[in-house]
Amino acid sequence: MCHIARMNDTAPAGFLKEAAALLGPRGLTTDPELVAPWLTDWRGRFTGRACALASPANVEEVSALVRLCAEHGVPIVPQGGNSGMSGGATPDESGTALLLSLRRMNAIREIDTESGRATCEAGVILQTLHESAEAQDLRFPLTLGGKGSATVGGLISTNAGGSQVLRHGSMRALVLGLEAVLADGQVFSQLTPLKKDNRGFDLKQLLIGSEGTLGIVTAATLRLLPAVAERVVIWAGVSSLPAARTLLLHCDAMEGEALEGFEVMPQASIDAVVEHLPTARPPLEGRHAWHVLIEVVADRAQADTLRDRCEAMMAEAFEKDLVEDAALSASESQAEAFWLIRETVPPAERARGPAVQHDISVPVEAMPAFVETTAPMLEAEFPGTEAIAFGHLGDGNVHYHVIAPGAADARAWNATEGKAISRRVHDLVTQWGGSISAEHGIGQLKRDELARLGDPVALSMLRAVKQALDPRGLLNPGKLV
Repeated sequence: MCHIARMNDTAPAGFLKEAAALLGPRGLTTDPELVAPWLTDWRGRFTGRACALASPANVEEVSALVRLCAEHGVPIVPQGGNSGMSGGATPDESGTALLLSLRRMNAIREIDTESGRATCEAGVILQTLHESAEAQDLRFPLTLGGKGSATVGGLISTNAGGSQVLRHGSMRALVLGLEAVLADGQVFSQLTPLKKDNRGFDLKQLLIGSEGTLGIVTAATLRLLPAVAERVVIWAGVSSLPAARTLLLHCDAMEGEALEGFEVMPQASIDAVVEHLPTARPPLEGRHAWHVLIEVVADRAQADTLRDRCEAMMAEAFEKDLVEDAALSASESQAEAFWLIRETVPPAERARGPAVQHDISVPVEAMPAFVETTAPMLEAEFPGTEAIAFGHLGDGNVHYHVIAPGAADARAWNATEGKAISRRVHDLVTQWGGSISAEHGIGQLKRDELARLGDPVALSMLRAVKQALDPRGLLNPGKLV
């Protein structure tokens, strides 16, 4: 099925001709085969239509294109790697919007080894940034499962998280400077970072996490850190989620340690991984209510003693009865094998059958009680379902999956009971003082739920900012607000 509408159906007269003249044959296409892969979101939940796919080569072309869109009243849907989880980069079904890809803008303009920062364009792939930093004995301390497709612009626009938020924060904490094109085509350029700058609002923070509704991110200056000289990944089995929380506090208190990651998974998730990935080998022989993955890193100065200190840390954990069993990675390949199990949990859960997935967060200290209270509650309210929670215990981010009964028809179940379950989960997390979106954004998936559950004052402020910066509503319409 072709999802590209004919020009005279959706685009104002002359717009595509002017856009083609501006961008050239590499910069604009209406070829259905070239555009179709970018019209459906990564999870396959949303499919839209577009009048064309634009791929500008630099910020000047983005600026000129946005001015042209403003002149003709053409909506713009910015897109990076199309790896988002909330449909935030997918156009609607009207076919009136221009899909604007930043993937051609993939230059790393500079890596400043002395200052520890990189300036790169929005289309740079996260893995490419990792490799470029590593070549300079540096690192960019944000990683996630989609690092091979996620782009810098998309990560900034959604304020992406990942497994290292515990120590380094989300994308918001790693952006030192920003360049973006506003709704009228003006270029906001504050790429040069200042440690002190008290000239009013921190305007770049308005754009970070705004999902392309306030401006189109074209480049950023990002924080880099010294490369990790040594790391140890620990796999531990514990009796409960509160026990895992106590273990987290124990590990975090160890002097001289750099706790980089702390992930929790129930036994059911490990079972699903083993079934889904035949080569997976559980690090521990026995079964445990909860499994914990801990990553500890060291710089060159402390690399030689890291393993001894980790062994001492875990020996003390055993003495305090904080863990039932544990294994330390003996090599880098084993450390990667431990992480592979964690990263395979989402696809393994999806392979079990129909389910509704929730990316939510609660106050860090409340996460164990939240999961232990709400999981049996949901299973009782929706008989036959199974509630599975896993995720980043150190920052309160819960990946909360509710799996349908075995005989459920996926489409019908998701449209009825699945929708009711999501509404109930969002009600519960709001009651616990949490957020319905921890790291995947609002997009179009959670837009109506944000309007239903969001603080009225905060929503009013969001809408006021949107109205001020994009009064015609041409930037990523139908997303976030």
